[in-house]
Amino acid sequence: MDTQEILSLLPAVIMLVLVLATRKVLLSLGTGIIAGALILNDFSILGTLKEIWKDFANIFYTEGAVNSGNLLLLAFLLLLGIMTALLAASGGSLAFGEWMIRRVKTRAGAQLMTVLLGIIIFIDDYFNALAVGQVARPLTDRHRVSRAKLAYYIDSTAAPVTVISPISSWGAFIIGILGSIFAANGIRDMKPLTSFVEMIPYNFYALTALLLVFLTALFSMDLGPMRKHEKRAMETGQLIDPDPKKAKVAGDLSSTFEPHEEGRVRHLLVPIITLIAVTVIMMIYTGFKASGSNPTVLTIFAETNVNLSLFSGGVVAVIVGFALHFTQKAPRANGGKILWEGIKTMLPAIYILLLAWIVGSIISDLKTGEILANYVQQSTLKPTMLPLVFFVISGIMALATGTSWGTFGIMLAIGAEVVLKVDINLLLPTLSAILAGSVFGDHCSPISDSTILSSTGAGANHIDHVMTQFPYALLAAIASAFGYLIIGMTEQLWLALPAVLIIPIIALLIAKAKNRKKVEHTV
Repeated sequence: MDTQEILSLLPAVIMLVLVLATRKVLLSLGTGIIAGALILNDFSILGTLKEIWKDFANIFYTEGAVNSGNLLLLAFLLLLGIMTALLAASGGSLAFGEWMIRRVKTRAGAQLMTVLLGIIIFIDDYFNALAVGQVARPLTDRHRVSRAKLAYYIDSTAAPVTVISPISSWGAFIIGILGSIFAANGIRDMKPLTSFVEMIPYNFYALTALLLVFLTALFSMDLGPMRKHEKRAMETGQLIDPDPKKAKVAGDLSSTFEPHEEGRVRHLLVPIITLIAVTVIMMIYTGFKASGSNPTVLTIFAETNVNLSLFSGGVVAVIVGFALHFTQKAPRANGGKILWEGIKTMLPAIYILLLAWIVGSIISDLKTGEILANYVQQSTLKPTMLPLVFFVISGIMALATGTSWGTFGIMLAIGAEVVLKVDINLLLPTLSAILAGSVFGDHCSPISDSTILSSTGAGANHIDHVMTQFPYALLAAIASAFGYLIIGMTEQLWLALPAVLIIPIIALLIAKAKNRKKVEHTV
């Protein structure tokens, strides 16, 4: 590895080390941006400033046109903040929490409902992260479930579900890539959709991550830093770390508004149902419109405009929320205050997202992902190690770049090219390993869009979410790595999959035994 390649990897390494050492995401992202811009411009100060300004400006205006996708997503986040403020001020959140607590009697039930919601809303990971948070938060708050755990449930049922669902934005994207790979390599006896379905049981990380959320919800499987957050929430009712040094949590308005005494469940459900309905309708409409003369379910979801759909759903939901709020009798919260407080609460998430986009652009210019991919392509790998190696490299790439989709785009083609030269029987397992590793890296990356939106949807501190999710992601990754090693050696799914799924159960039993010993020792 030459000096230039080492320098290209350096910003991602600096940023990740800083995040772990300081827990300050804005500082870490900012440092990564400056380091990357300096390297791109041969350490010229003026060139560095121009580079940062160019990447910032490109967020809003690219190649002579307004970057409508980014602007719509930012606008949707502001609308989500306003809707959150409306739900709090109208008393809808409080009423829904009280209504659900009479029906869901236990903390485990509240957590299980959140997990099920995350699985049901499988169309898109952005939509999942923000919609599930709005619905589940009033209930989990009342049952003293920490916001860090809520964020974990949201994040670990978003990408793991969408990456194995053919009828989703992720599934459609992956199926499209498979089609181009098969065509480029002259593979005529494999169909993209059929192959995607056959790849599902080989996506060990997605399956293990989903198993872990169920085990955690049902048996309070609190690993690592999650124990501290859950203990504090149960004993004191503090759902967020009270440390004043931490930045204001995006999406949290628990102490800003006095809930209206006439708040009813409809004041929460009607705006949220409106948001979901309008967003889904717009996703189908925009996908249908862009699919050409022969639209199918897959082309509709492949071509759908997710950001426009979210924005449209947000606008209509906020209008409906205000209409319901102003039908309530006085006293009611001032409309201007609702707007300002809602916008203000989303600013921390927007700051992180903006910096993450700039980092992503700089890392792309540095070709960090391509450098990692080239080393895989040029190396001489034993066939038995291919699924495991591609899983690990994809995880590192997604962690460094903060993008699953970018990793898919680079690594799936490379993986297919390498495997077809060695053993075609390992093609689908290796491609599944790439998908699995990409989601694992995305889950661990503080600059991932979906990770940022999951902490926003939950109203959790972003770095708390990253740090508390990591032990679960790592456990799922270790189990997956073991499975891919078995697949490479035996090519037998019936041996690998049970071995993968038994590891989280063993971890649960060990964690329970340790907790029991601690209790006995304390007594």
